[in-house]
Amino acid sequence: MSYGYDVSIAARASGSDRAAFVRRTYAHLAGAILAFIGIEALLLNVLGNDQQVQVLRMMRGYGWLVVMFAFMGASWLAQSWAQSGSSPGVQYLGLGLYVVAEAVIFLPLLIIASHFAGPSVIPTAGVLTLAVFGGLTLSVFVTKKDYSALRPVLTVGSLIALGVIVAGILFGFNLGLFFSFAMVALMSGYILYYTSQVLLNYRTDQHVAAALALFAAVATLFWYILQIVMSMSSRD
Repeated sequence: MSYGYDVSIAARASGSDRAAFVRRTYAHLAGAILAFIGIEALLLNVLGNDQQVQVLRMMRGYGWLVVMFAFMGASWLAQSWAQSGSSPGVQYLGLGLYVVAEAVIFLPLLIIASHFAGPSVIPTAGVLTLAVFGGLTLSVFVTKKDYSALRPVLTVGSLIALGVIVAGILFGFNLGLFFSFAMVALMSGYILYYTSQVLLNYRTDQHVAAALALFAAVATLFWYILQIVMSMSSRD
């Protein structure tokens, strides 16, 4: 496979090739989201109360820090596989690994939401996440603006966020609503960036990697919108 031909870049591909690439990307994104929902539903229904309590203990102190860094390692490996020029099987393995890793790290938060925050909290957060994602995606598709300039800002923002999260775990302080809203803004920036990359800068054979990047941003957006909805519901 040669990556040197400009025709393989989405912005320079033929209209039919670009359209097919976009359809494949969003079909794989939808598949990843559905797989994530299915895994979470299975886990929430299979795990008993005692097992769920054990899962919640992961969120305490250094245990959650270990889980978080394990997730980061799995994410790096998954993205490496998905972005590689190797066989499609390896790329799909990367996407599958990332979906499973997200499902595992989400489980404690979803247990709390389902047991202590009311039955409507998770669906409400899901609808809000899809609405934000849909609006941002539509804006990029309509304007066709290149958001590549956001990359350094997003990188710095992510590093700052990681530092704040680690500090919160180490020193035991609550990050609060402001941080959640800031992360929603950061993930919205990532969605704009990756959507423009899909339209302009990904190769037309990179639909698995593009879907993984979008899924990562959508999943993290859902994480913080869910925390906001949980916080708001607890004040009612």
